[in-house]
Amino acid sequence: MLGSTHGTLTTDSRQARVLACGEQRPGTAAPERVADLDVGGRALHADVPDLARLFWPGSIAVIGACDTEGRPRTGITRQLLDWAGRVGARVHPVHPTRTAVFGLPCVPTVARLPEPVDLAVLLVADPLPVIAELAGAKARFAVVLASGNDGTGQAGAGTRERLAEAARGAGVRLLGPGTHLDAFARFREDLTGPAIALITQSGHQGHSVFALQELGIRLSHWAPTGDEADLEAADFLSWFAEQPETGAIACCLEGLKDGRAFLLAADRAARRGVPVVAVKAGRTEGGTRPAAPHTGGPTGADDVVDAALRQYGVIRVDALDELQDTAALLARARPPRSDGVAVYSLPGGTGAHVAGLAAGAGLRLPTLSAGKQTELRQWIPDRLSVANPVDCGGHPEGDHRGRKIIDALLADPDVGVLICPVTGPLPPPGDRLVRDLADAAEETDKLVCVVWGSPAGTEPAYREVLLGSSRVVTFRTVGNCLSAVRAWLDHHRFTAGYRSAFDAAPRTPSPSFRKAQALLRPGARLSEHAAKQLLRAYGIRVPREQLVTSAAAAVRAAGQVGYPVVMKASGARIAHKTELGLVKIGLTSASQVRDAYRDLTGIARREGVGLDGVLVCQMVQRGVETTVGFTHDQLFGPTVTAGLGGILAEVLRDTAVRVPPFGEEQARAMLGELRGRALLDGVRGRPPADVDALVEVVLRVQRMALELGSHLAELDIDPLMVLGRGQGAVALDALVVCR
Repeated sequence: MLGSTHGTLTTDSRQARVLACGEQRPGTAAPERVADLDVGGRALHADVPDLARLFWPGSIAVIGACDTEGRPRTGITRQLLDWAGRVGARVHPVHPTRTAVFGLPCVPTVARLPEPVDLAVLLVADPLPVIAELAGAKARFAVVLASGNDGTGQAGAGTRERLAEAARGAGVRLLGPGTHLDAFARFREDLTGPAIALITQSGHQGHSVFALQELGIRLSHWAPTGDEADLEAADFLSWFAEQPETGAIACCLEGLKDGRAFLLAADRAARRGVPVVAVKAGRTEGGTRPAAPHTGGPTGADDVVDAALRQYGVIRVDALDELQDTAALLARARPPRSDGVAVYSLPGGTGAHVAGLAAGAGLRLPTLSAGKQTELRQWIPDRLSVANPVDCGGHPEGDHRGRKIIDALLADPDVGVLICPVTGPLPPPGDRLVRDLADAAEETDKLVCVVWGSPAGTEPAYREVLLGSSRVVTFRTVGNCLSAVRAWLDHHRFTAGYRSAFDAAPRTPSPSFRKAQALLRPGARLSEHAAKQLLRAYGIRVPREQLVTSAAAAVRAAGQVGYPVVMKASGARIAHKTELGLVKIGLTSASQVRDAYRDLTGIARREGVGLDGVLVCQMVQRGVETTVGFTHDQLFGPTVTAGLGGILAEVLRDTAVRVPPFGEEQARAMLGELRGRALLDGVRGRPPADVDALVEVVLRVQRMALELGSHLAELDIDPLMVLGRGQGAVALDALVVCR
């Protein structure tokens, strides 16, 4: 972990600073209000609540306060009194039968409170009637510890909604129900530097991150959101992103109450360059099921959740130890000077092993220049590697050579990260190595990482030198080190070029929308012909085609479309036309067209398939078959997918997904995620496909998703034939289902 930078910070000065953070600061724009909507009526800005008085109240009401020993509420009351003393808040116990609690005057009801309160903590079994009374006390915030979730789902959701409605009526922002007192825990005051702000839905999950303070990593806030009747993770994410002390935001999420709200909050963090690291349940079905009852919201498909988080720069990790290490690095490390990684180790085998793992993790390990290798040879014998990884054969302990090696590596302009795995303490060379690394780290703006492999972790070199350094980043596992470094580099690449897609999202319907409305059939599936007309309305190229209802008309249409032609049965309820024999390709004469018409209509009669006619279509040259479409995710709403089409779509399921709005850069990134991306670049002598045209179709389908999302349940272009470079893309078939 990163070590501490010790200093003195009084409670009064810290409170003043944090309170100032929650108010509008000079030169800082006030938080935007939700007034701007996209073409689908969805918010384009996060409404950021001012949460300063939740964490630093001037006055607190403890409703249901108790001082009878042995009762749970007594311990909670005592903890709240201790916290109030630290933040300098006045406490007003409320209890119907007591005149004093822990020596403080007690009032019988909320209505008898002597002053308006910033925060009311409800320790009563039924908080609902109390919340309604808080309006008279002009309370800003209420915390409900009792759970609003009875474990059955529906009843719990009803309880949450009633609490939320009562809070809205009282003008109170509500934390909980089912929250903990972790927001009011004792934070270390002697740590300085950028801090981690922590968001958890289950309070217990945050304790491992909170314990980072024992290793010198500063935490500024902890928001245990519980069942999120009102305040949710997105609210805290938005507010934490505004605080100048926030170096990183760490999240333990079981579910998201509102997918759009969370993405808007993540967008706010991305605009400000604040890293967000999250453990999100739901990688598997077993992890998804428990999330919905806890938060009361939908869980969403995990591939969509994963893509949405990545789209807005949220770094998703799988375990709490990864969350600790990654958040600690991102909070404290300076921006990278280079993405090159150098590995320096005592035994060469360890260095080679770590270097291989680093390359496998996607990190760049540059071969050191000939000049740099010659320089290193002054201190490293010829038999050892100096190319990268660098093997010192045993760090020099009796003179200056060890520090010279480290300084030389950090001076290389192509090296931005130095990773040193220490497999065991190995004193005295190990002690000298650690001291040289710590001293060098203080004098460089590059990242120095140490992987301390000793299981005990009690060695002075680790406890006193590494954890006592504010500049060395120390890990206990190689895997966590490499994934954290990768996340750090990815974060800075992402934020360096970040442009919010919400700013460019369409706010008014396009002319295409009016054309599309005439084609919609509520509750019905469109025929292929009608679906293609819808695509054409949005500027997506389809083959020349005509819908005919006789063999003679088919022959005339073929002459106008141009031979060779494809003929297809067309009807709203026809699925899997190829399997039913309802497609004829490569027809080159009038006689073939007449025969094909008779065959298609005959098959349709035998299969009981209703026709609205037969399509006579232009036969498009071969290209790369892809698929582009949109559907609705339970959590995020309309989502756009792109991938390989045709038979490959069903066999490989090679698709990528994004949540609108997104721009061209994200559309291209989707294609880069496909396992079959090489097919678009040209393989086995085939020419490169028109990727620009495919990207254009993805963006046009996104526009359809934004404008028609409330009208269409599903749209799928498959196959979309992507022709050679500069020749475009043609939608050969399409499925459209109206809502």
